[in-house]
Amino acid sequence: MSFAVRQIVRVTVITMVLCLVTRGASAQTPVELELVLAVDTSASVSNDEYVLQMVGIADAFRHPEVLEAIMSYGASGIAVTLVQWSAGDQQAQSIGWHHVSGIGSAERLARAIEGSPRAFGVNTTAIGSALRFSVRLFSGNGFAGRRQTVDVSGDGRNNAGLVASTERDRAVAAGVTVNGLAILNGDLELERYYRINVMGGPRSFVDTADDFADFARAIRDKLIREISPIVAQGPPSGRRVAGTRQGPKK
Repeated sequence: MSFAVRQIVRVTVITMVLCLVTRGASAQTPVELELVLAVDTSASVSNDEYVLQMVGIADAFRHPEVLEAIMSYGASGIAVTLVQWSAGDQQAQSIGWHHVSGIGSAERLARAIEGSPRAFGVNTTAIGSALRFSVRLFSGNGFAGRRQTVDVSGDGRNNAGLVASTERDRAVAAGVTVNGLAILNGDLELERYYRINVMGGPRSFVDTADDFADFARAIRDKLIREISPIVAQGPPSGRRVAGTRQGPKK
């Protein structure tokens, strides 16, 4: 092969590689929000309570106000994935990333959530490890969101794995907002724990459910607030929400 031919081949190969790289970069779908729903399935959550969580989340994506918030962004919509978490080494992306922009795509997500089997049912509560796992899911997910949020829900404090506040601070430093849904079950101090150790980032907040029976109401209200930038500026009147945190605790 002559030098000239080799040069032509070299230029052709380089051009093909650059085209593939450019095509890969442009393959990211623009969305308003990339949202990780990180759901506690540790030992403190019974099978019935697990079902209440899954059904509550699924029904939330069928609710007119949640749908209205999603569809306000037109074809862009939002991207959603669901994580189950328990002990330090127990996290699973049980529902892959879904692009949700209307009633049909929201219903497909809802059905997937309803049919998601429980991944874990024993062991400890590792919020920090769940946060690290969840933040990693934003990389290479095929979406380019104007906002990235991890929504952590649970009924207990971090007692295993990575330190929750440290992982919260790492998430915020990476541009991720972390919101909390504390399922109180009689533990009125859990809201304060989530506010100090879990929530972080622009417009972050903690909402509460009195118990698992109240979860469906709480997650619906929380999704409305997370998805809609107008609602995100403040909670509806009479709803219990803890503060707004703009960044890592100093």
